[in-house]
Amino acid sequence: MISFLIVAVLCTSCLADSYSYSPSVGGGSGTSFSTEGGYGRITAIRVWETSSAYITGIQMRNGAIWGKVVGHVRGSAQELFLFDGETIVQVSGKYHSNYVYQVYVVTSRGRFLVVGQPVATSFNFYSADPKAELKLLSGRFNSAGITSLGAHWDVIMDQNQNHNQTVYE
Repeated sequence: MISFLIVAVLCTSCLADSYSYSPSVGGGSGTSFSTEGGYGRITAIRVWETSSAYITGIQMRNGAIWGKVVGHVRGSAQELFLFDGETIVQVSGKYHSNYVYQVYVVTSRGRFLVVGQPVATSFNFYSADPKAELKLLSGRFNSAGITSLGAHWDVIMDQNQNHNQTVYE
């Protein structure tokens, strides 16, 4: 029994948890959402903004598949398509008690997408593990736009590699 416990403790310590969560910001009224996040790496992001106002909708692409739009398709959309091996390593922006007003997405290659207005309180999301990348976004939206936003981070295995190694660029 003791040998089983020792093996269990050693195995658990070998499997360091790379998942982290950046707690949501914003008022949080309305319907909860989570982007898909289960179909491989994020390869693109779209963000909609009401003219000179707040963020109304977000859509993520994992692999070649676009997920559903969270929030609403209103106003203009801005897009960022990631290169092979490029990941999202930071999500920042501005929020107020009622809406998310700006989203600023930074990639592992230093490229970025900025959508929205730089007003109100700042937020800055990034992983606790420097090897992790954005896995999905969650939060809430109402009939007008995104009211809260949080980020989920993890080390995502490349499908072309085995489970014991990951390549980071």
